[in-house]
Amino acid sequence: MKAMILAAGRGERMRPLTDTCPKPLLKVRGRPLIVWHILNLVRAGITEIVINHSYLGHMIEDELGDGSKYGARIAYSHEPAPLETAGGIANALHLLGDEPFVALSGDIYAPYFDFTQVFEALPDKDMLGQPIPQDKRDIAWLYLTPNPWHNPEGDFGMNMYSLTNEGDPKWNFGNIGVYRPEMFDGITPGEFVKFGPLMRKFIAQGRVGGEIYNGPWVNVGTVRQLEELNAPLAKRAGA
Repeated sequence: MKAMILAAGRGERMRPLTDTCPKPLLKVRGRPLIVWHILNLVRAGITEIVINHSYLGHMIEDELGDGSKYGARIAYSHEPAPLETAGGIANALHLLGDEPFVALSGDIYAPYFDFTQVFEALPDKDMLGQPIPQDKRDIAWLYLTPNPWHNPEGDFGMNMYSLTNEGDPKWNFGNIGVYRPEMFDGITPGEFVKFGPLMRKFIAQGRVGGEIYNGPWVNVGTVRQLEELNAPLAKRAGA
């Protein structure tokens, strides 16, 4: 399985830090956010990684290189202007291949997420070992979290392991998911396409599954959040 790390966002809310540094390279406890993901992916045996970038993207390539220092093989998908999540993934499909892949945002902090669980997220056979018709297979599997302060109403409901657009309670999408490439059929490479409407379409068709992830998870969206994540380190250092 391959992975895609989404790193093309501008990080407006993190300014002025992101005026001179792409958001995924901001450090938490001495390590860039994106490197936490790379190390966790490699630990799970996922070594082929695609990273999209736009603003200051050359700095990401300079920092990470070909990935060999992390035990990975990294390919890059440059976007002259950010294409949003669905557009960015569609633009990189030629690097991701024909099999399901895991995609995640480069600006979240989830240091203990176990990526070994993603291998079985989108099975082609049912519990009895019978092939699932192609049009009945889940096309995506999302990892949800308890609602953070910045998204108190959540994103999606859940009915057993199937996600719903309505329902109570709703859970926050944790920006980690497994997808079949055909989910992005019909999107032209280079086209600007948002993720939410596309996902809600497939949820309405009953083709999106998911589960709750209760481990540490932070969408690092403000300078204050970054400072809070680094505060324990600062205290240990005597600052």
